[in-house]
Amino acid sequence: MSQLHEIATQFTASGTVSAVDPLGNGNINSTYLVTVSDEPAPDQRFVLQKINTGIFRQPELVVKNMQVLSEHLDRHTADLPRRWEMPRILPTATGEAFWVDESKGYWRAITFIEESQVFETVESVAHAKEVGYGLAMFHSLISTLPVEQLADTLEGFHIAPKYMAEYEEACAETGNRGIQEIGNDRAEDVRYCLEFVQQRKHRVAVLEEAKAAGQLQLRPIHGDPKVNNIMLGHNGQAVSLIDLDTLKPGLVHYDIGDCLRSSCNPLGEETTDWRQVEFDLQLAQAMLEGYLSIASDFLTDQDYQYLYDGIWLIAFELGLRFFTDYLAGSTYFKIKHPSHNLDRALVQFQLAASIEAQADTLKAMIQSLR
Repeated sequence: MSQLHEIATQFTASGTVSAVDPLGNGNINSTYLVTVSDEPAPDQRFVLQKINTGIFRQPELVVKNMQVLSEHLDRHTADLPRRWEMPRILPTATGEAFWVDESKGYWRAITFIEESQVFETVESVAHAKEVGYGLAMFHSLISTLPVEQLADTLEGFHIAPKYMAEYEEACAETGNRGIQEIGNDRAEDVRYCLEFVQQRKHRVAVLEEAKAAGQLQLRPIHGDPKVNNIMLGHNGQAVSLIDLDTLKPGLVHYDIGDCLRSSCNPLGEETTDWRQVEFDLQLAQAMLEGYLSIASDFLTDQDYQYLYDGIWLIAFELGLRFFTDYLAGSTYFKIKHPSHNLDRALVQFQLAASIEAQADTLKAMIQSLR
């Protein structure tokens, strides 16, 4: 029996583990689909994950957050108008929420959402609307979960002023001469990024300042609601929001902005043709229609006031993170070549610029959908 089979067996009270196969293409955790024979459907398959403790330094809190979410959802999902399922923690054979191997690796098992699929990019306007609906369904269900019940599993995550401070530190350590040496034949692109950040650095605290002033409130958020974390059923309807490691207290604007950022760039994050990147307003409208069809029940007037800022900020923030990592030698994000993070930064900065160029239209769209 392989090591993975032995680990999967820790979560199997009965039946026999017949297969353990890699699942998905996530960059953080190691994820597998486990098949168990001699079990009735839907218990024949579950997801096995090794939590990346290099990112999540307190993995037990990640699991605890999922348990808190499950207990909350048990009380609020009985009368939904259509199918909606969330991944839930499966206990070990001895009743524990996770299992620790001999090398101190943390493993957990969660339910597998059957008869569903994920997409890396938005396939259509209808798909975009379902992405918005899925995020709003999740936000609606957790809007009554007391935020103090959730641990902050990634402190500083989506706090743009923190990322700006890290960027300035990277620039100071590298120095102008070093920056040019890093850029090498990409010096023009490096200068473009430096200027892009310099012209917009005064805007990065907009959401945190609104929170400090009491205009925006902390709520439970997903933290990473990209397109490929929203599952669709075979009928094309959103049925789940997965990858709950970043579930934490935060501003819903981070979730909305990140969802739109990943949904409304048809060329995707990895394109090298960054000058052609555009924020697609048609997809944005469809996604916002799906989102606000539910979210209008819990959003405040001040929430609406800052929706545009959230949409712009998350694209800029991710570009800033990619560029900072590039200057620091690419020690955080996985790369395939030395300029990979520079290419990624250019894509996000171009997306932010496209959002800026369409600001009036986007703001009017938000108001019309209220």
